[in-house]
Amino acid sequence: MTDAQWSPVPRAGDADEFLPVLDLVEPARQRRLTVLLRLLLLIPHALVLVVLEIAAFFTLVFGWFAALALARLPGPVYRFLAQVLAYRTRVGASAMLLVDSYPPFTLGQPSSYPVRIDVRPTRLNRLAVLFRAVLVIPAAIVQGLLTSGWSALAVLWWLITLILGRMPRPLFEATAATLRYEMRVSAYFSLLSPAYPKGLFGEDALSVPQGRPRSDTRPLVVSGAGKALLILFLVLGVAGGITTSTTRSATDDSGYGLRP
Repeated sequence: MTDAQWSPVPRAGDADEFLPVLDLVEPARQRRLTVLLRLLLLIPHALVLVVLEIAAFFTLVFGWFAALALARLPGPVYRFLAQVLAYRTRVGASAMLLVDSYPPFTLGQPSSYPVRIDVRPTRLNRLAVLFRAVLVIPAAIVQGLLTSGWSALAVLWWLITLILGRMPRPLFEATAATLRYEMRVSAYFSLLSPAYPKGLFGEDALSVPQGRPRSDTRPLVVSGAGKALLILFLVLGVAGGITTSTTRSATDDSGYGLRP
């Protein structure tokens, strides 16, 4: 997608409920050295993201008021938030070992890079904009559980990819589905899309008509093993949340018990 496609003016033929798409090219092999040092290599991007996220927060606050008045995001606001989302997604794909190519330091979407997003502006429902922070909560909870569950076994996924020099297909599918859902939640919350996040467990292989853009994740067809991994991520996320709550409760009780 080019930056011109991030224009806030709806295009003819675009569906109002177009779901943001993650286009990702699965690498046949990954260099073990870059897998070994992946998080260290991404430190500069993490620093850039801190600055971008701060700027995106204030831009979104302005955009929220503008969207209430205009029923859409102003052009510069839409483009910047879409660019930050694309940047965040590229870094996330690299951190989650979905690609081996180092993310570029650009807000654009280089055509040669194997991670791209497709977001399409439409008019926004003012009532949905007003309550966006409340409406997103269920999807945000699911996203949090998924991310926590994936992270709980991140060392295992890292070791598997390091040893094999690639990510097994079911793990690739489940990880890509996790990143795509996170991207869709961010796009919905950032007012880049009116479509509520869905499609966690993938789509049918025929969901993209012939002649339309296709990639390894468009459509994202998740196998039975991939779906089982997604369920595992959710279960681990729930278990982690319960464990954390129990630990905090026990710590608080112990603290009160020590007080005079």
